[in-house]
Amino acid sequence: MYQKVVICVIAILIMIYPLAISAEIKGGREMKIKVGSAAFTEGVMIPKQYTCDDADISPPLSWSTVPEGTKSIAIIVDDPDAPAGTWVHWLVYNLPPDLKGLPESVPAKETLANGGMQGMTDFRRIGYGGPCPPSGTHRYFFKIYALDSILDLYPGAIKKHMLLAMEGHILAEGELMGKYRR
Repeated sequence: MYQKVVICVIAILIMIYPLAISAEIKGGREMKIKVGSAAFTEGVMIPKQYTCDDADISPPLSWSTVPEGTKSIAIIVDDPDAPAGTWVHWLVYNLPPDLKGLPESVPAKETLANGGMQGMTDFRRIGYGGPCPPSGTHRYFFKIYALDSILDLYPGAIKKHMLLAMEGHILAEGELMGKYRR
């Protein structure tokens, strides 16, 4: 009986150990960034002014404190429901680590006043490109990353290059998902 209990305990430990390791991010604990917006909340419709059907300006974003050791913050906004595959709506990187958010209507400039840089979207332009689905309801993920390095990228980078540069440098991340329907 005692052997069966020991074997069961060992089996359980073997099963949960990989889960504990996968949840671990630098610093020995899972780090999650809480992302929000004064314009919309998780899972609801994004207001029209932040879409191609109106002013097409970026919404205000805010995020929780990033972990110690963060050297830069990156943002990726994309739509996984696009007919041609995931569509990139905004890339921002090398934002200062003490930044707690971005205001509404970030200018479409390669380099921002705070030193951050913007990448090339799938609209083939620098800066935010709002939701613009051809039809139906699409989901838009506003993803924030705390990085332990400044990305070695020039302004205008594409998502593929940004993700490669970020690989192995993510300390924490979080996301906010909004929807839009045409």
